[in-house]
This record gives sequence, structure tokens and C-alpha cells, in this order.
Amino acid sequence: MFDKLFEAQQKAGEMKNRLDNVTVSGSVEGGKITVTANANKVLQSININEEFLKEADKEELEELMVLAVNKALEQAENVSQTEMAAMTKNMFGDLGGMFGQ
Repeated sequence: MFDKLFEAQQKAGEMKNRLDNVTVSGSVEGGKITVTANANKVLQSININEEFLKEADKEELEELMVLAVNKALEQAENVSQTEMAAMTKNMFGDLGGMFGQ
């Protein structure tokens, strides 16, 4: 049992390292704002188009920033869930056979 726990902790650490190296992004309005994050949902950068920045008002900038951040975090969540599912399947195999499915 402790072997499985140790293995799970080790795999979780490996997955965190792998997700640190996966880059995702969220972009709005044709690239007016682009947010880059890693798959562990840590923001890496925010890029605001200079022409848009000159013309945008505060409210529009704030709204688009929120949308771009949410898109990047959604991408990060999707990657994270996919990796977690793959790791779980590798660790425990197809448990459906144990229950007659």
C-alpha cells in the first residue's frame, strides 16, 4: 500500500513538472489581447496590442483582459484534466474489468 502511495506522489510530481512545460494561450478580438499560461494555470505573460491599447477605454480593456485570461485558464484546465486521466489510467489500468463492465 505504501508503495502505491509513494508511486502516486512520484507520478503527481512528474505530472506537475510536465504541466509546467506545457504552454497554453487565450486570445480575444483577433489578438488584441493574448494571455499565455502553463498547464498548471500559472500566467506567464500578457500581450496587449499597442494600437488597441491607444484606442481602448478602461472598461473595454478590463472586459477583454478577463476573457483572455479565462480562455487561457480553460485551455490549461483541459490539458491538466487530459494528463490526469492518462496518468490515472496508467497507474490503475482499466478497472472496468474488475466490475464486470
